[in-house]
Amino acid sequence: MQDLPIPRIGRRDLFPRLQARAYLSHAAISPPSLLVERAVQEALSDYATLGVGAFPLWAERREQLRGALGRLLQVAPSLVAVTPGTTHSITQLAFGLPWRRGERVVLFRGEFPANVTPWQRAAEHFDLELDWLPLPPCRREEGASPEDPSGFVLEHLERCLRRGARLVAVSAVQFQTGLRMPLTAMAELCHRYGAELAVDGIQACGAVPLAVGDAKIDYLACGAHKWLLGVEGVGFTYVRKERAAALVPRLAGWLSHEAGEAFLVEGSGHLRYDRPFKPAPACFEGSSSNVLGLAALQASVGMLLELGVESIFDHIQGYLDLLEAGLTELGCHSVRARHPESRSCILSVQLPEGASGGAVIARLRQAGVAVSHPDGLVRFAPHFSNDLDEIPFVLEQTRRALRP
Repeated sequence: MQDLPIPRIGRRDLFPRLQARAYLSHAAISPPSLLVERAVQEALSDYATLGVGAFPLWAERREQLRGALGRLLQVAPSLVAVTPGTTHSITQLAFGLPWRRGERVVLFRGEFPANVTPWQRAAEHFDLELDWLPLPPCRREEGASPEDPSGFVLEHLERCLRRGARLVAVSAVQFQTGLRMPLTAMAELCHRYGAELAVDGIQACGAVPLAVGDAKIDYLACGAHKWLLGVEGVGFTYVRKERAAALVPRLAGWLSHEAGEAFLVEGSGHLRYDRPFKPAPACFEGSSSNVLGLAALQASVGMLLELGVESIFDHIQGYLDLLEAGLTELGCHSVRARHPESRSCILSVQLPEGASGGAVIARLRQAGVAVSHPDGLVRFAPHFSNDLDEIPFVLEQTRRALRP
């Protein structure tokens, strides 16, 4: 098999077919690398050659992926389940907690709907109460941003927790603004007041350092197709060891059972429907795997571990520092946090007064700058493969796109 380019920070050798000259939409969907393409082709080839004989091979590969995810999150691999993605994982959690009627769930206004809708459905089903908290202001019309956004979040959260809550659901990084939430302090507050913390990690994992175990996060859900550089339709769930035993597998499947596949390999008399369920989060792996997605994620996580998330994060911060300064000179209003500890790998801006976001986005894309447009902001999201040398091009195309 032909050797592939070595992953290097600031080089896009592994993305030779990528059309955009500056691809800055990793917060939306990341393009597959050559490593991912080869891994998917390998999985297809195994199944094309062996058929069902490939199943045990890729069951073993799933265990290898679980180990890699454990290293990425800095947790025991047994606490990680491979799932179809963020929404599936959050839904499993929302319907798997042992709720009592009237318990309160704390949500944040401005969250991506994947971390809202499942909790809303659980609230309706289990007769729970929802409590909404604000995120720090960041847009021009909202007034000046607080000097310490973490303090803003923690102050509102503690005030809410004093009234009693069962669970707080939050994204590690806010998808619109790139605000990095103070997860360790939030977990400490939650536990002090008898609550648990559930985190949507899709805008962080892969590019933002996140030691999940040290932060004492109770639950974390993530999909592969953004900063993890995988593909859509696969992801993972983490459950803190102290929380696993209490979860109820209400949305279980046939492989959620202990030895659920035994009747297929051990002869007659093993077809049963009363086998005990696996402990969480293994019980979330209730059906056949998305093998192609699994292969892609294993390849991409291996690449990220090789490069080092800390190094990736530092590279992206240097890129965004330069880009933010240039966009500000063009009259854009940055909503990026001032405090470094509240920054992620997203830079979102409001355009100058009178500029049409839709028109600017279209012009940028036509010029070879791929960006996204969440809720009226223009979002720039580079990854390790973006070269600092492309920043003058991005700024020049933005200047042209802003012309009336």
